[in-house]
Amino acid sequence: MSVPTAAPVDQFVDFLPLEGTDYVEFYVGNAKQAAHFYKTAFGFQSLAYAGPETGVKDKASYAVRQNKLTFVFTTALRSDHPIADHVHRHGDGVKVLALRVQDAQDAWQQTTARGGESWLAPETQSDALGKVVISGIKTYGETVHLFIERKDYTGPFLPGYRAWKSDYNPVSTGLLYVDHCVGNVGWNQMNKWVGFYETVMGFRNILSFDDNDISTEYSALMSKVMSNGNGFVKFPINEPAEGKKKSQVEEYLEFYNGEGCQHVALATADIVATVTELQSRGIEFLKVPTTYYDDLLDRVGAIDEDLAPLRELGILVDRDDEGYLLQIFTKPVEDRPTLFFEIIQRKGAKSFGKGNFKALFEAIEREQEQRGNL
Repeated sequence: MSVPTAAPVDQFVDFLPLEGTDYVEFYVGNAKQAAHFYKTAFGFQSLAYAGPETGVKDKASYAVRQNKLTFVFTTALRSDHPIADHVHRHGDGVKVLALRVQDAQDAWQQTTARGGESWLAPETQSDALGKVVISGIKTYGETVHLFIERKDYTGPFLPGYRAWKSDYNPVSTGLLYVDHCVGNVGWNQMNKWVGFYETVMGFRNILSFDDNDISTEYSALMSKVMSNGNGFVKFPINEPAEGKKKSQVEEYLEFYNGEGCQHVALATADIVATVTELQSRGIEFLKVPTTYYDDLLDRVGAIDEDLAPLRELGILVDRDDEGYLLQIFTKPVEDRPTLFFEIIQRKGAKSFGKGNFKALFEAIEREQEQRGNL
């Protein structure tokens, strides 16, 4: 008789333990106005400021926070600054995806030893409230990952910043933390960047979608989801695929002038309340045909939410083996059709809404067609 063998032991060692997303930094044309917009429209609160008044002479940065979600908006103060060049090429967009670590020196050494290109050698920044160690490497396009070690710091954000007190702090919209960040890369570049995250950062490819999964009558794309060892950080990567017309990834690459972060997915515990509030503040969302909801429960099974508000708001639902999720996508928040946001509520699901791809991308195509870019 045959003897059953034990399942192989997973020998995976997470050489780059990440504690989550520390912050997302945007390079923008006017940081003061950008911070005001995200406070007003998305419900962030004033956190910290750095600029000439704090000894930083060439740029100004405003940090805002909502629960565990921190955004930073940085602008150059002179036209000959590299940040001004970045904004000229790309428009307002994500520059830094900062990751929390226990040891920024080790994170830099581990990743550069595995082939990562250094963007910032480890440096210690300090003030009267303690010290922060920061290092960083380059990733796709001009996007960078910073490793932030802040266990010895008690200040509002980072050394060089002062607390930003404001009488204007709109009520939160219920956004909690970064669920994932999606990068768009060029033709035949996805496997290169999948390999980068696997080799340099020790991530794993946990989901893959090809052009059969993500396609419409007119366009297609491919996507692979990369996750770190503990699952706290996820970076889906999109690449264009052949189609009759221009895909959303091609449109992004054209108007962003290269590879970059396409969207940031923001988690909420009550998507109906969050989206209702965001819409009341002027945030515009993509809408799918109301027929999407006619057989929704047949497709995804029973859910806790009433269908009526989901239909009214345009919230999508999908299910996997772990549960279900609810999601919706904003229209681009810039005049260039580049950066947008996803609002997501997970009810156990660990996937990314595969069942919604066709309806979602048809909605995106309708917007592309209105812009003349399809």
